[in-house]
Amino acid sequence: MPTIRSSADLRNNYNDISNFCHQYAEPVFITKNGKGDLAVLSVEAYEQLVGKFELYGLLQTGLNDVKSGKTIPADKVMSDLRQRRQR
Repeated sequence: MPTIRSSADLRNNYNDISNFCHQYAEPVFITKNGKGDLAVLSVEAYEQLVGKFELYGLLQTGLNDVKSGKTIPADKVMSDLRQRRQR
């Protein structure tokens, strides 16, 4: 169940909302005039979310490469790595 607070509540109880975001690592949705306006979350939770998006993007790039045949067999990669290590 999402946590929803008003913009007035954010203004008047900032520390409570901040503590909640840090303790539970989930967003608090802020309303303005009864309608959704903002989502507030801790910097740590934000960075984790952005990291997931970056990872998903890299995974999608890899899947696209596999789909289009832009791959190298694993034994070739391992052989190349062994040769580089011996130099």
